[in-house]
Amino acid sequence: MAIHLTRNFSIIAHIDHGKTTLSDRLLEFTQTVAQRDQQDQLLDAMDLERERGITIKSHPVTMSYQAKDGKTYKLNLLDTPGHVDFSYEVSRSLAACEGALLIVDAAQGVEAQTMANLHLANEQELNIIPVINKIDLPSCDLPKVHKQLEDIICIPADEAIPASAKNGIGIEDILEAIVERIPAPVENEDKLLRASVFDSLYDAYRGVVSYVRVVSGTMKRGTRIKLFHTSKTYEVKEVGVFTPAMTKVDELVAGDVGYVIANMKSAAEVKIGDTMTDAQKPALEPLDGFKEIQPMVFSGIYPVDTSDFEALKAAVAKLQINDAAFSFMAESSAALGFGFRCGFLGLLHMEIIQERLRREFNMDIISTYPSVIYEVTRTDGSELIVDNPCMLPDAQSIQEIREPMVRVFIMIPGDYIGDMMKLVMDKRGEMENTETIDDQRVMLTARLPLAEILVDFNDRLKSMTRGYGSMDYEHAGYRPDKMVKMDILIAGEPVDAFATIVHRDKAETYGRHLAGKLKEVIPQQLFVVAIQAAIGGKIVARESISAMRKNVTAKCYGGDISRKRKLLEKQKKGKAKMKAIGKVNIPQDAFIKVLKND
Repeated sequence: MAIHLTRNFSIIAHIDHGKTTLSDRLLEFTQTVAQRDQQDQLLDAMDLERERGITIKSHPVTMSYQAKDGKTYKLNLLDTPGHVDFSYEVSRSLAACEGALLIVDAAQGVEAQTMANLHLANEQELNIIPVINKIDLPSCDLPKVHKQLEDIICIPADEAIPASAKNGIGIEDILEAIVERIPAPVENEDKLLRASVFDSLYDAYRGVVSYVRVVSGTMKRGTRIKLFHTSKTYEVKEVGVFTPAMTKVDELVAGDVGYVIANMKSAAEVKIGDTMTDAQKPALEPLDGFKEIQPMVFSGIYPVDTSDFEALKAAVAKLQINDAAFSFMAESSAALGFGFRCGFLGLLHMEIIQERLRREFNMDIISTYPSVIYEVTRTDGSELIVDNPCMLPDAQSIQEIREPMVRVFIMIPGDYIGDMMKLVMDKRGEMENTETIDDQRVMLTARLPLAEILVDFNDRLKSMTRGYGSMDYEHAGYRPDKMVKMDILIAGEPVDAFATIVHRDKAETYGRHLAGKLKEVIPQQLFVVAIQAAIGGKIVARESISAMRKNVTAKCYGGDISRKRKLLEKQKKGKAKMKAIGKVNIPQDAFIKVLKND
């Protein structure tokens, strides 16, 4: 099909505003999917996506649409995730498009993530088509949403298309707008092959499958291609498009979005953001890639059974090819054996990776408490990057520790502004700006330590605002603070799996909390076991597990009391000796219970 009849577009929105449902209706209307194969959340291929009702991976699909002008257009759609942890997926999908549908919920209006995704689209200079979804809801408020579009996003309200993805209202209007308002792709004049790799996955039978957007030239079976990043050459074995299943075609031409299977055997051979070109007539310059993504959150992942280490190594390597934001390196722990230090974009990203390891690779794993990257200046002036609490040097050799900060944009109903400010203060944050959006909602901008928003900030925001609050964040540099390393000692021995970096003011509270949890899961020994939280040489919290008493006088029937006393005295000496030389063997399930609960 001619390039001027091709349209590439994405769907962007806040989480739960109806992206995936709208893509289902578009596939239905264009009869891309047969009626018997139609199902809800069709583009959400993972069980995990269906269960949680969220999109994790962006999914491309090619549709054919006969417009009112009588021409048949090829529409390439990239459905994208809405959650803040997967904004990298969104930016990669947008780089393969010329336009985007911006979905706004008719009841909830513009949310924090709507703004974040719109900024990503504007950076790529895409044409935006606003769609007001869920107009069939009783709580729908179109005048309010029109006002928000004009005041917050600066898009004329008359450009917005009212729709209901659930009931199929306005679907044809959306398709017509895509054809009319989104420009066709433009091919480079030299027509040399350039294809941008925006995603990839590993197939056990066919090797690496690369998802590409062809910018210029033609790619077909037998073409010898070269990758700019590695300079390696490969022969193309198959090209195709997504309908939404992989469908083999003769060739991919400029403007197409599809997949390429070449003889790539390992996960490390293709890099997302790389450019493919013809090995015989190569382009001189690669296309602009995607910015390197930096992990924000780190956690150790270990196999429960130490003999599964090699299987875990293969599993994380295969996951990395499908998720460029995930990074890993090998590490070992005295308590947990061999495992990996893994980097993630956020807590949901971490949770999804762990769940995928369990489901897709049948791995039984333990993960350590999540931590962030700290910058450390030593007394000798040298700089150090620390992502694992065990790597932090002694307190005497540290001049300054800087922790990562984030700028958080919080949209909430005005009634909750006092509670929200208190939560920000509790999390060691500071308010930067308060902006009134409309008569009901305000947008707060706050600067907080990343470590403080990791675990429960979003949950508390949602429960405090009864589900009406939303947040988005961006990295905001580093700030020096009173950070300390807290060790957990069990019977005087430090356990590296429980080591953590905390703020000095919160160390005692967290130490008590962790010691209390360990007391519940470590079994009794024949001697008293002390569980201590320590900062350097100072103990800040302590719990004791009482000794298990064996009844040594059970076989004494009557007789002189001195005989019983003699046995009890002997037992007392034995316990004292055991306490001096005894080791506490912490069972594996104790680690699992404590670390999973956290």
